[in-house]
Amino acid sequence: DVSPVVAGLIGATVLVVSVSVTVFVWTCCHQQAEKKHKTPPYKFIHMLKGISIYPETLSNKKKINRIRRDKNGTPKETGRGNLLVDAAESGLIGSDKAPDGPTAAPHVDQLPIKVDYGDELSPDQSLTPGGSKTSSPSSPGDDVMLGELTFSVDYNFPKKALVVTIQEAHGLPVMDEHTQSSDPYIKMTILPDKRHRVKTRVLRKTLDPVFDETFTFYGIPYSQLQDLVLHFLVLSFDRFSRDDVIGEVMVPLAGVDPSTGKVQLTREILKRNIQKCISRGELQVSLSYQPVAQRMTVVVLKARHLPKMDITGLSDPYVKVNVYYGRKRIAKKKTHVKKCTLNPVFNESFIYDIPVDLLPDISIEFLVIDFDRTTKNEVVGRLILGAHSITAGGVEHWREVCENPRKPVAKWHSLSEY
Repeated sequence: DVSPVVAGLIGATVLVVSVSVTVFVWTCCHQQAEKKHKTPPYKFIHMLKGISIYPETLSNKKKINRIRRDKNGTPKETGRGNLLVDAAESGLIGSDKAPDGPTAAPHVDQLPIKVDYGDELSPDQSLTPGGSKTSSPSSPGDDVMLGELTFSVDYNFPKKALVVTIQEAHGLPVMDEHTQSSDPYIKMTILPDKRHRVKTRVLRKTLDPVFDETFTFYGIPYSQLQDLVLHFLVLSFDRFSRDDVIGEVMVPLAGVDPSTGKVQLTREILKRNIQKCISRGELQVSLSYQPVAQRMTVVVLKARHLPKMDITGLSDPYVKVNVYYGRKRIAKKKTHVKKCTLNPVFNESFIYDIPVDLLPDISIEFLVIDFDRTTKNEVVGRLILGAHSITAGGVEHWREVCENPRKPVAKWHSLSEY
């Protein structure tokens, strides 16, 4: 015989388990139904060594390296499983003032600066707006040939898909003085929408990389091809610093007719034109330097006229502030997210301890980022003040801060595309 108390406990346990299982099954079925009815605006297939990859987002993580060939045509096996993290909020331009030898600047770990580390950024972007670099030992100069890029364009009419194959590049400049070589990879975007963003794998220590990677973009009607432009950005990967921008190739599809079959093209790689970068809204920041306390106060005030990033026609912006000494990031902080607005007001301040003698080599990067809970956050625009500022307004703002200690200097700046 079972006592009523024990029987009651057993019954309650069975009831709780039954309800929990029922709720779990219902939740799983509901999620499956939502996935079936949810159709993304576009998707692409990345063809590599006969393997089809169907990512939900455009950030491919691990990719398989193919066999590459050196200048003599000898096959050479590359490494496998290189991790490529597709983050747009990163990068630093090469420093003109980074000396070599006994007078070189101290190692960043030894700098008397308070460091605030968090999630590491991937070295995929250059710090300058538009990704261009100033002259440095690791940057191609004006008189250096940047090489050529070979690719093909095709169109699949039954599937309404644009097919772009990045084949190879030749004659790339040396970006790594130690190895006298480069570690190139290519990022491709379809303009003007910039919704389709892909990149190849990194090929190690070669100036003549053979990629042979095919990207298939669905949901592009043939009638719209004439309005599109293929943008190829050629970069050199750097494991210990920021990736170097080698150059770019712009190919308007108005002059390409893939209706009769695959079109083979070879274009010269050109130095990236910063002037092509369009405004992405404006950001107001205030800077003040205290020479006695050796402290820089950065205030992110507000932004205006930001582009629409969500399907609601609004955005969820926040600002990430990165501080660099030369090419090394030494601190980073970020503001709170402002929901559903294109004209956010932040009014958040950050304080950094920076010695006076290091001030000429300091750069402050502001990344305005759209927060997305379901997909990867996207950089709206960026601003650079300090040693590597390339805009007239940025140079003037930094000069006023240095010449007027203890005085907060607030200015509006146009954001540039990354």
